[in-house]
Amino acid sequence: MNDELKEKKKNIKHSNSLALFLVGSLIMTSLWGCASKKNSDSKDATSTDIVEEVSDEDGSTKDAASQNEASSDKDNNENKEATSSNNYKDNHLTKDDINISETYTDEGDGTHAITDDGESADYSDVAVYKTGEADGDEADFYGENAAIFATNGATLTLSGIYVETDGTHANGVFSYGEGTTVDISDSVIETSGNCSGGLMTTGGGTTNASNLTITTSGNSSAAIRSDRGGGTVNIDGGFYKTSGTGSPVIYSTADITVSNAYLESTASQGVVVEGKNSVTLNDCVLDADNNTKNSDKSDTYQAVMIYQSMSGDADSGTSSFKMSGGSLTNANGDIFFVNNTACTIDLEDVDITNIDSDGVFLRAEAAGWGNSGSNGGKVTMTAVNQNIDGDMIVDEVSALNLYLTKESVFSGAINTDGTAGEVYVELDETSTWTLTEDSYITSLTCVAGCINLNGHILYVNGEVYTDGTDSTGEAIEIVSENTSSGSGDMGMPDGEAPDGKGGSGDRGKPDGNVQDGENSSIVPGGSTDGSDGSGSLGSSGGTGGNGGTPPEKPSGENGGPGGSGGTPPEKPN
Repeated sequence: MNDELKEKKKNIKHSNSLALFLVGSLIMTSLWGCASKKNSDSKDATSTDIVEEVSDEDGSTKDAASQNEASSDKDNNENKEATSSNNYKDNHLTKDDINISETYTDEGDGTHAITDDGESADYSDVAVYKTGEADGDEADFYGENAAIFATNGATLTLSGIYVETDGTHANGVFSYGEGTTVDISDSVIETSGNCSGGLMTTGGGTTNASNLTITTSGNSSAAIRSDRGGGTVNIDGGFYKTSGTGSPVIYSTADITVSNAYLESTASQGVVVEGKNSVTLNDCVLDADNNTKNSDKSDTYQAVMIYQSMSGDADSGTSSFKMSGGSLTNANGDIFFVNNTACTIDLEDVDITNIDSDGVFLRAEAAGWGNSGSNGGKVTMTAVNQNIDGDMIVDEVSALNLYLTKESVFSGAINTDGTAGEVYVELDETSTWTLTEDSYITSLTCVAGCINLNGHILYVNGEVYTDGTDSTGEAIEIVSENTSSGSGDMGMPDGEAPDGKGGSGDRGKPDGNVQDGENSSIVPGGSTDGSDGSGSLGSSGGTGGNGGTPPEKPSGENGGPGGSGGTPPEKPN
């Protein structure tokens, strides 16, 4: 022990300056950690590592520095884990984390607790409570009855706020109109009424969000929502959960990008994309359990639905879903369902699990939206370093181009019941397809060794593929044939809903509201509809995306640029 003490004294002179530097860093780290609760755990771990390294018996400056560098790398990794999408499931902001210094309350029908009309405004450390009711277009298109409303080119910055709404069509934070931007961070939004989304973007508005907690419990209440005129939505981090019928976590008729977030639906689809619009997920965790049937237009359940409602809310064209990294877990039904639109699905290194053994990976087929005979799903799916486990069904009015690239692995079958829609499969030399049943496709491009028949038969344009041979085929030309004018009722002639209740909440969207406490005839994004093919699933629009042009407001002000979709009739005064 004496020898050890002598050795420590001998080396203490060399490590004094390093120790002072590290202790100073420790103090600053601790102070910073107090200011940021989210990082306190990782910073405390850093402090412990530093103390242990300075008191190490070796004591040399070089070793202490190298050990501290290793510790820093370790802590950086821990920080990444602490802010990862999966970590948000159990460690996300709650109301108790918001330091409330001021409260805004509004109980009126159609009014707001906070309004920013064409100005630049900032709110922080506030609580906002909103009750009151609203109907239809004024709420869904133009922001009536939202707790917080920004319009007419406003720039609204929100930080550390708590929003609670309890009313029909009482959205949490609403960004409306071209040039309007809402920036919101480190905040909590809770809605409980039907047709009450967390974040709502329409008319070409922009919403930027980071580290939010959004929970909705009403029907037709997507956590991240858009409607006619759409816009651009960017989200980084946070926790987003829905529990109502027809309430996907994301309903897009805009361009919506979400990164590093945890997304969960306990009754509805996880994601719905309508029309010529997009959803991009980067390093997200998406858990979907679509277990309630909110439309009689389709008999299936799914984690991700891509479709065109024909309601006029979203332009027709190619829809887009992209997911890179993270995970997608589906509890019931299929992973992907595509109907009445052309779309691209791009997957890269996503951990995809379907708990339902009866569900398929992709179902592209006709359903109740669109015109019979041309309302299938036309899909271009590209897999990059992706494992795909499950079958694919492409019916006679649908089509599929499947590209397997960069060590992608597909284990499953395609159209096991025989030839149906056109299917082209292309594998690069690093990718493989292992058949689980006999499969029927139209065309194939591959090199020898990429196809593992696994005891089954692969039919290519009616001919049996010979194991271990090259094949050269031709991709299918995929175009979107639909327009925004479907058969039958097109939503709200003269601005009124068919049943007189008014509003987009009554257009048959999957995000739709349940009327009279029933689930019949509604769809994930909207509300009840007629028996024709025009019911819209949910929210719509997109200038960032391509939503249909909003109907003119009673004042004559246009609701947003929209796209090539049909323009709804003017609303009544």
